Amino acid sequence: MISKSTIKLIKSLALKKYRIKENSFLVEGDKNVIEVLHSNYIVERLFASNTFLTENKSACKKANSVTEVVNEDIRKASLLQNPQNCFAICSLPEKLELPEKLNNNLSIYLDEIQDPGNFGTIIRICDWFKIEYLFCSPHTADFFNPKVIQASMGSFSRVKCISTTFEEVVRIANNSQTDIYGAFLNGANIYMENLPRKAIVVVGNEGKGISKELKEKISKKIKIPEFSTNNKGAESLNVSTATAIIFSEFKRRNFV
Repeated sequence: MISKSTIKLIKSLALKKYRIKENSFLVEGDKNVIEVLHSNYIVERLFASNTFLTENKSACKKANSVTEVVNEDIRKASLLQNPQNCFAICSLPEKLELPEKLNNNLSIYLDEIQDPGNFGTIIRICDWFKIEYLFCSPHTADFFNPKVIQASMGSFSRVKCISTTFEEVVRIANNSQTDIYGAFLNGANIYMENLPRKAIVVVGNEGKGISKELKEKISKKIKIPEFSTNNKGAESLNVSTATAIIFSEFKRRNFV
């Protein structure tokens, strides 16, 4: 059984101010929990069904505390509409330090991405394409938001994410002799550009795109061209979909 005080704690972790206060974040769903158990994150408390504990006996030893519960208890405590067989309360990690230079790879800067689902999907995309750093503006959704964690499908445990200003990213780019590319509706056709192996890609807010302040500091402006011929196509692509296409084209050009 899960105590009322624990349920109250779990519900509170939906909000950033309580995640900071408790120095904790919530991980839900079988895949996400298994991923975090195999990561460097500290799993303070694991709550799971007998089936989950039996099937993942070795991995569960990573948790500092393990409580066997029935699925009804999980349902009462969960933030999900359709909870699975477990959830974990983990310690927030130490903040990553900004690198002085970037290696020979791609990185990304998120300019005020607000939707947790989009953010989580972008984390998953970064994991797939082995993106070196995921930099986020201070007003981007929180990396440890439970909805972001859920949408990442475990990729949050492998992606290096740092919240920082764009000025710092520009400094790092200059130190690394790295170009910054921005995704714009009026940019150059990405399929016609000479794309380097190493770059920082900037994608903008779901509704407003890249902010005016950043736009003026980005010299390499690119776009994914639309192929509609009757002017009745979609106005734009979902930001996570666009991110996947952009990374795919960068990687395809430099595939070895």
